[in-house]
Amino acid sequence: MNIKEKFGLKVKKLREEKDFSIEQLANISDVDRNYISDIEKGKRNVSIEIIEKIIIGLGTDFGTFFNDKGFKK
Repeated sequence: MNIKEKFGLKVKKLREEKDFSIEQLANISDVDRNYISDIEKGKRNVSIEIIEKIIIGLGTDFGTFFNDKGFKK
């Protein structure tokens, strides 16, 4: 699994835990819903600015989001 897929799966997991639809997360984070869908599928190279918007939209921070065994080698 590559980093884009790992990131996308983590976004989807947290979004579902918050009981957000893709559209709700898109509205909260000011990121297009189709873009978020592609991120969750591991199809996008995401800029740091978009990562920040999504992480904030999910109510977390960089340290918490990336401090997970799924991101460690």
